[in-house]
Amino acid sequence: MIRDLKAAALDGLRFLPLFLGFIGLYYVLDKVSFGHPLFGLSITPWNPAPALGLVLVMRFGRMAWAPLAIAVLLAEIGVHGQLVSIWVHVVPGLVLATGYALLGEVLARRLPRDALLDDRRTLVAWLLRVGIGSLLISLAYLLSLRAAGLLAPAGWWPGLKHFWVGDGVGIAVMMPLLLWLTSKRGRRRLQRTVLNRESIGYVLLGVATLWLAFGVGGHSGFKLFYLLFLPIVWAAGRQGMAGAIVCAALLQIGVIVAMRVLQYSAVTVAELQILAMAMAVVGFFVGAVVNEQRRTTQDLRHSLRLAAAGEMAGALAHELHHPLTALSAYAGACEQLIERGETGEQLHAAVRCVLRESAKAGDVVKRLQDFFRTGDPQPEVLGLAALVEAAVAPYRLRAEQAGIRLRVAPMPDVSLMVDRLQMEVVLRSLLANAFDSVADSPRQPRRIWIAAWKDGSEQICLRVEDSGSGLTSERATNMFDPLDGASSVGRGFGLAISRAIVATHGGRLWGEVANHGIFKIELPVLPGDTAPPSTKPVFNESDI
Repeated sequence: MIRDLKAAALDGLRFLPLFLGFIGLYYVLDKVSFGHPLFGLSITPWNPAPALGLVLVMRFGRMAWAPLAIAVLLAEIGVHGQLVSIWVHVVPGLVLATGYALLGEVLARRLPRDALLDDRRTLVAWLLRVGIGSLLISLAYLLSLRAAGLLAPAGWWPGLKHFWVGDGVGIAVMMPLLLWLTSKRGRRRLQRTVLNRESIGYVLLGVATLWLAFGVGGHSGFKLFYLLFLPIVWAAGRQGMAGAIVCAALLQIGVIVAMRVLQYSAVTVAELQILAMAMAVVGFFVGAVVNEQRRTTQDLRHSLRLAAAGEMAGALAHELHHPLTALSAYAGACEQLIERGETGEQLHAAVRCVLRESAKAGDVVKRLQDFFRTGDPQPEVLGLAALVEAAVAPYRLRAEQAGIRLRVAPMPDVSLMVDRLQMEVVLRSLLANAFDSVADSPRQPRRIWIAAWKDGSEQICLRVEDSGSGLTSERATNMFDPLDGASSVGRGFGLAISRAIVATHGGRLWGEVANHGIFKIELPVLPGDTAPPSTKPVFNESDI
């Protein structure tokens, strides 16, 4: 017990400068936001200081209770009036401090650690707890004022509405910004957002809409308030939660300044603050949805890359077979030469062969590592015919054993700048799909046909057809979606990877709706290739 107390005391001393800074900042925020007090009491339509206290409790736990209580009491005494009696100021202040401390503890326990409120589930949970918690704090505070005789019975409902609005708006708008500023990950993302040139656009739009709503509209700001939704939706849609947080804070400050300049009444300010909170919440939800979609996209890309690496591993096994076989042969030759006492050119030539084949094997493995890490292709100049033959070769024996007629039409004499390994994965994925389609179809005879032609002067079209059942319009639309139920196992995942690989090479891959299987790939030909366009092959029913 004594050891725990000593540890707590040491932690308190270690964070003493931070807690003193918090107390000073809380006092300043409370003083700046103290305006339009209802009945001359500390009931204002905008109160951002509690957001700072809640964040402190979430970050430091019960250790933050003491500095929070001191800050609230100093604000109650120094900002809201002079110390007349202990009952008038200290007891309501302690009620507020206790309420904020308990709400901070609830948020810390129920929300994920280091939460940035950038997903809808966490955002909804936070809003519900803040709404209910601030309501309970408002009730407790007003009860303490009523018990002190400072609040008349007729002022109960206006007081509750104004205090709840003030705390609710202050916490809802400012707390996300403060949470992000106290998180290393959040600070980095806010910094990128602020330094983004596009941020200047929605800041200028925010200034323009504030001027239209309150400058042109004057005291009719209610009529044009909807214009303020434009900059926050823009910021949230483009920059996610970070943009929404920055824009919401700037617009809130602009609204407060405008209302003070125009000298709105306390009732009008409270009503406008409700609109401001609705504006901020809408922006936060748009930002949360954008962040969720971005995380889903990143996860999907990572999954596709992992799956693509797995498919490429099959191609690598084929690629590594030749250099490893050669390595074994050359190493055996070196061993024999050494046993015979050979130290001349023959041994050196065999060693050079070992080094050459080792370099080939290392290059193949490195290309898999590069793809796994970045997904970027390693292009080289390849003839179309050689590329197709390398992909088809492993399937010739399979076709013969399965009784499938595999035909490859003469390829146009063109060169491509592609990653050989990745494009072989694409062609083999299409061939595997064709073999599965033919095997599942009752049609006889079973055939697979591969042909290509030069389409204009800048691209080549490669077609893989089979005598399977073909594609329906619905299946053609969804088959490249890796999350589609029918696609997420087997063919579809490989097709999604194949389309992504073709896209990185500047081409496109699609399936056509027909009574038999048709897949097409368009790829750009090597710049400077002057071969004339080839004739598009004509396919007869006997071919497929």
